[in-house]
Amino acid sequence: MYRVSDGRLASSNKRVTVLMITTPGRRTGVLHSTCVRYLDTEEGFLVWGTASGAPRDPDWFRNLRKAEFADVQVGAKTLRVRRRELVAEERDTAWHDVVLAQAPEVEKYAKRAGRTIPVALLAPVELSQS
Repeated sequence: MYRVSDGRLASSNKRVTVLMITTPGRRTGVLHSTCVRYLDTEEGFLVWGTASGAPRDPDWFRNLRKAEFADVQVGAKTLRVRRRELVAEERDTAWHDVVLAQAPEVEKYAKRAGRTIPVALLAPVELSQS
């Protein structure tokens, strides 16, 4: 549906931005595509894995950890990105100062999950090579 509509039907809320990420499965190598919420940053797209409050990280994020690159579709545009999982202080800063500042409603999922929510930066390959 995301591909066909160029993302126009991804969210009924105009404030919620959604991209489709495609990564190989961490065990099978079979490509998997998932729509995830993101926030724009100067470096690329910031994504996080709440899994709606599930007790473990979502499969798409676990696959992303094993892949150096991923393909994303943002609206009608498709591009290759390099992923970088944020850890320690960098992760905490991004989580509090960016994610919760712009999307405070996701905090309820973090509380429900009872785990540290993983955060990654997806930098377009063109930008990361400069």
